[in-house]
Amino acid sequence: MSVARRVSEEEYLHTGYEPEWEYEDGVLIERNLGTEPHSWLQCALGAYLFHRRKQWGIQVYMSQHTRLRPGKYMIPDLCVVLGERPAEPIFGSPPLIWIEILSPEDRPFRVNRKVREILDFGVRYVWVIDPETLESDLHTAAGSRALLDGILKIKGTPIEVPLRALDED
Repeated sequence: MSVARRVSEEEYLHTGYEPEWEYEDGVLIERNLGTEPHSWLQCALGAYLFHRRKQWGIQVYMSQHTRLRPGKYMIPDLCVVLGERPAEPIFGSPPLIWIEILSPEDRPFRVNRKVREILDFGVRYVWVIDPETLESDLHTAAGSRALLDGILKIKGTPIEVPLRALDED
């Protein structure tokens, strides 16, 4: 278990951390590091989305620092923004989709709390994926549901991502 490390917001924003850490009210928050399945899925999913960015009118980002409120920064594994590339180096506006790929150390209580915080920030879709089984859940302000067919479809957009077909792309 890691010890909480306190730094100022200014120090957090001007220091490179390896691995990347999230930040809340003066405390650095360790992100669970991914294993090979996590890394592979992050790359495959990022490539799939990036390849379709022009067709779907989206932008795709890996590990993008996002300011949820003053003193609170989180980092999605991947996120999708509609339209043009944002001008801000650290996002202050919610992306359309926030994607979390689970790591072996992730615990349900912590993941659920994180999902609630992301939805409260205004993200419309939070997709949580188990890289070992490809089981996934889609969370919205209206509720959560398992994606039993493994396909993420965003209503009102052409976005459709078949998880199980990623290694065929």
